[in-house]
Amino acid sequence: MIFETKLGKVNFYSGKQKRKFLLFKQMKIFGIGRNYAAHIAELNNERPDEPVIFTKPETALLTRNRPFYYPGFSNDIHFEVEILLKICKVGKNIDEKFAHTYYDEIGIGIDFTARDLQTKAKEKGLPWAIAKGFNDSAPISNFIPKKDFDMQNLNFSLNQNGEVKQQGNTSLMLFSFDYIISYLSKFFLLKKGDIIFTGTPKGVGPIAIGDKLEAFIENEKMLYVDIK
Repeated sequence: MIFETKLGKVNFYSGKQKRKFLLFKQMKIFGIGRNYAAHIAELNNERPDEPVIFTKPETALLTRNRPFYYPGFSNDIHFEVEILLKICKVGKNIDEKFAHTYYDEIGIGIDFTARDLQTKAKEKGLPWAIAKGFNDSAPISNFIPKKDFDMQNLNFSLNQNGEVKQQGNTSLMLFSFDYIISYLSKFFLLKKGDIIFTGTPKGVGPIAIGDKLEAFIENEKMLYVDIK
């Protein structure tokens, strides 16, 4: 029997026959706002007592160094470079002292933000969903083993057209990786493949068509985005 739904056709079979369902991607993308004091200051935001959490849909992902096409709904897209954590096993209500076992790979990503839309939403006390979660707003690198790095003293940076715009070090985070994982797991079941954007340092700024962005972990270029 075939049922028409808003999601398309779904076939249901009875008895020993297979039942065919639509498949959905399960991964989640979390973002942590206001996790570096200097960035909080440059945007004149209030320092939080707990991590500021937002999410992006799976359709925000931009992979394999593909270009980013400037959308027509904003005139002020900003780059925000961030260290990424990739969850490696299922967990909830995770004790902070065990949180380090829930990720074994890291990457780097850019949280593209429609600053004009975000500012308008903040002024009205509304969510940031559109400003943060639009298509291709989350370019990400490949992931590499964390064992090769000192996670408490990790340098990362972003260049715009060959000029260094952002430089960060994880020792300056307000909330550590382990605290972030523990905190998120109180509210969300974390699953293998979930990605966490862990916050951006100072230096965020606007992009323009023709820009070339490069993101680095230590001295290794991990991500390249051409703005078109």
